[in-house]
Amino acid sequence: MRDPRIDKLANVLVNYSVKVKRDNVVRIAGSTATLPLVRAVYREVLLAGGHPLLRLHDDQCADIFFAHAKPKQLSYLNPLIMREVQTIDRSIGIWGDENTKSMTRVNPHKQAAVSQARKPASDLLLKRASIKGREKLRWVGTQYPCQASAQDAEMSLAQYEDFVFTAGLLHLKNPAAEWQKISKRQKRICDYLNKAKQMKIKTPQGTDIRLGIKGRRWINCDGQVNFPDGEVFTSPIENATEGVVCFSYPAVHGGREVHDIRLQFKAGKVVDVSAGKGEDFLIKMLDQDKEARILGELAIGTNYAIKQYTRNTLFDEKIGGTCHLAVGAAYPETGGKNKSALHWDMVCDLQRGGIIEVDGKVISRNGRFGRPDWPQPVRR
Repeated sequence: MRDPRIDKLANVLVNYSVKVKRDNVVRIAGSTATLPLVRAVYREVLLAGGHPLLRLHDDQCADIFFAHAKPKQLSYLNPLIMREVQTIDRSIGIWGDENTKSMTRVNPHKQAAVSQARKPASDLLLKRASIKGREKLRWVGTQYPCQASAQDAEMSLAQYEDFVFTAGLLHLKNPAAEWQKISKRQKRICDYLNKAKQMKIKTPQGTDIRLGIKGRRWINCDGQVNFPDGEVFTSPIENATEGVVCFSYPAVHGGREVHDIRLQFKAGKVVDVSAGKGEDFLIKMLDQDKEARILGELAIGTNYAIKQYTRNTLFDEKIGGTCHLAVGAAYPETGGKNKSALHWDMVCDLQRGGIIEVDGKVISRNGRFGRPDWPQPVRR
């Protein structure tokens, strides 16, 4: 029996997140594991008057590519990809894999080479999707609840489906209306932080970091770029990060997990790195270009419907009562200048004694904001 929440999610993605208009060219990208949602989105795009452009990829083809591609092939960027990014009006990415660990044994140098080769396309996508050019290109990414991700989250498929759809408020009658309410609450945080100069984050577990944010714009993430959503973010000043951050959860990149990450920053750059597992991979990723060791993102998670770590950054970085930092590429709409082929989000839990201090004033303690008109834990 078809899950009606899939159709509800497709409707939200097409009509709320990217707001498809008549004659928009809409890229729909997903794997063969996500076909039920791909088909539902395809239908909604047609109903909205758009022109769907289907882009399916296969996990086994990706395995074959990394097993057999020569250096020239790894570093090749198909010009049709650039043309596609230049042409599309909307992009909907649907994530889901048959095996989330299939890349674990791939040589990290190969992964870095592919990342570098695709950087012009990702840079163009970010530029076209920036706030000033938002009507030129809107994009959103979401997770389809599949078996591999359920296993990563240590849930049954049925439990994971409930988790995914609840995180997106799809169990409610009108999810889009609920996200509009969230948007208003998060706007209050952004308005406050847009006037700030400095943020400090401290935890009893060893994080003690200071970040310059003067003049940077905070973005309200309300389900129109990621879905589900629930965060506010900016790009910190590139040379103004000082201190140490100890990340609470394993950080996942390219199918690899790195545990117990500790990064030390001086004058904005990572100067010391350690990890309990995957340290060699972490260092290789940080050394892939000259700006990969600089922070491209600082964010606060505000989705209190997400209550547990699942090894999926889409959800983990949104957990209410956390913050996350990303090394590598910044988002141009924030005023960030950092350019890198890397963008790797890492999450720090603040719910056990953590504080966020802005210009000398504590705004969050133990993962809870000090103002009742800001996002708060859901009471059920």
